[in-house]
Amino acid sequence: MREVWPGDPYPLGATWDGTGTNFALFSEVAHQVELCMFDADGHETRLALPEVDGFVWHGYLPGIGPGQRYGYRVHGPFDPREGHRCNPAKLLLDPYGKAVEGGVRWHESLFSYRFADPDVLNEDDSAPYMPKNVVINPFFDWADDRPPRVPYHESVIYEAHVKGLTKLHPGVPAEQRGTYAGIAHPVMIDHLLDLGVTAVELMPVHQSIPEHALVARGLGNYWGYNTIGFFAPHNAYGSSGQCGEQVLEFKAMVRALHEAGIEVILDVVYNHTAEGDHLGPTLSFRGIDNASYYRLRDDDKRYHLDYTGCGNSLNVRNPHALQLIMDSLRYWILEMHVDGFRFDLASALARELHDVDRLAAFFDLVQQDPVVSQVKLIAEPWDVGEGGYQVGNFPPLWTEWNGKYRDTVRDFWRGSYATMPEFASRLTGSSDLYEHSARRPFASINFVTCHDGFTLTDLVSYDHKHNDANGEDNRDGTDDNRSWNSGVEGPSRDPAVLDLRARQRRNFLATLFLSQGVPMLSHGDELGRTQRGNNNAYCQDNEISWVHWGDSDDTEFVRILSRLRRDHPVFRRRRFFTGTGTGAAADIAWLTPAGESMTDHDWNVGFAKSLGVFLNGDAITEPDPRGRRVRDDSFLLLINAGSAPVEFTLPGGEYGERWEFALDTAEPGTAGERPRVKARDTVPLTDRSLTVLRRAP
Repeated sequence: MREVWPGDPYPLGATWDGTGTNFALFSEVAHQVELCMFDADGHETRLALPEVDGFVWHGYLPGIGPGQRYGYRVHGPFDPREGHRCNPAKLLLDPYGKAVEGGVRWHESLFSYRFADPDVLNEDDSAPYMPKNVVINPFFDWADDRPPRVPYHESVIYEAHVKGLTKLHPGVPAEQRGTYAGIAHPVMIDHLLDLGVTAVELMPVHQSIPEHALVARGLGNYWGYNTIGFFAPHNAYGSSGQCGEQVLEFKAMVRALHEAGIEVILDVVYNHTAEGDHLGPTLSFRGIDNASYYRLRDDDKRYHLDYTGCGNSLNVRNPHALQLIMDSLRYWILEMHVDGFRFDLASALARELHDVDRLAAFFDLVQQDPVVSQVKLIAEPWDVGEGGYQVGNFPPLWTEWNGKYRDTVRDFWRGSYATMPEFASRLTGSSDLYEHSARRPFASINFVTCHDGFTLTDLVSYDHKHNDANGEDNRDGTDDNRSWNSGVEGPSRDPAVLDLRARQRRNFLATLFLSQGVPMLSHGDELGRTQRGNNNAYCQDNEISWVHWGDSDDTEFVRILSRLRRDHPVFRRRRFFTGTGTGAAADIAWLTPAGESMTDHDWNVGFAKSLGVFLNGDAITEPDPRGRRVRDDSFLLLINAGSAPVEFTLPGGEYGERWEFALDTAEPGTAGERPRVKARDTVPLTDRSLTVLRRAP
């Protein structure tokens, strides 16, 4: 009989101290908790945790160390009408488990009811079909690792999927492709640095599982927004093993990126778990303490409140669920050295009762936390519940994925009617959304594309989604794409169509990098990545989603844009434009194609699709880090989203006597070769193109 000591109730999870391991699990409803340990052959040994303090069951096992596989069985009430679903026949993953070995093998025993009759309790043992937690060695040689702490206004974010980014990269060793080690490979870091990337935003790396229904269709959850372990790096992204090796590999990836000056931001899914609705499997939280971890209907606790579209919502009203989230965030910062988080469906975390509350307990905890409050915090400011669209309404510490930026920029460049006034707001940092809460332009995380929706290439190649490969008869995915196929749906060999599509891609990229705020580039958009018109490739773990490194290449154009933004603070101001002053004395001026200041009438002409923007490099109001005045070159942006060429007349000499070409989306390789132009000269703009002029000395 193995010796079990009382141990401690904190920290939760399995904690190895060099001589043994402490196990601690919260459950307010449990009558007994069994720790289940497994050997390499799957043989199970059960030990009752001997102590409980404040609803935390705990015990210490001397001699147990890294590599030990384990799980829990919780004895307690099974009364769905009261929200309780304990079932000791089900092996449960540790909510605080730091590593997971294996995956779910879908079987009826994973569910607490019989498929033939959901009212009949299923007491079949689920252990043979369950992944197991693994005790880890927390020690790692971080050497002199330090967080890069890149200021928001100097940041360029690159959203990427761990597997998809390197799975097909010929320069990454085959055994490292699609893994944490693949991202840390020098060829990948060189690519990111070449693009001017300062932060990678990784799609979910928390341990996740595919939904039963997807597996039944021969698919999987490629994106990973189906978390079952908020402390464990997803084991399938490890190249060296699953018994804790994935933890070391993740840390090594972070260390390598930090050494290159690149931050690591994690896309985190604290709004729901992989256990789904009341008919979902019992894998962890449901069997431990269903009513504490999940939002349940007040009138019938058998059913979940679902603000996420994924079957359940984490109960952020419960202090133990909130503790889980905060402990997880601190763990990834302190132990894994990540630099920030992007919160999926963040509005769901703000629902105290039913309405979204910006003063919800979660935000209070983040605000006062000395660790979490100091990293980058990015909200996806919506969920699927009523009133869930909350762009511009998050507290001052937070930045937001600006969905209005995406929609407006797409509408403008596809030639939609009366979009110019809002396009101007998005180009200048969306002060209408963020200034009222004392936030700065960098509160806006600007993006044109992301993992969700069309890629950049598909945005200019398809009018409609083509999601048949998902097995849902093309019903899934949004129909609100705001895309334009440039005249032909899908692939084309017409040179005129291909030229227009390439120009439109460059228009979107130029707008993204020259807008005030923080640009976010979706992985592979610089390479012409296509998903063949699939705008919801969440279940496509194959070449539909993976980055093809031989695709058409806009990489050099992104390099040019990134350097232009990096070298010129006028494109990344820390404060909003004031618009005070007139003409060339103002920090920004809006011009008609005739070179005159825009009037209210000009702004309200619905069919107008062309404008000029003067950015005054001598009128930057914020100082540099040492308090000195910031001076920069001045620029003219000439923008034509119309279907016909436009002759732009440059403004008078007070704006600048001479101008040189810095960028042209119609002729991207010729800007440096073109002769200078003078005040009141005319500059021809191709249809649907953008030109950047720099004031010459």
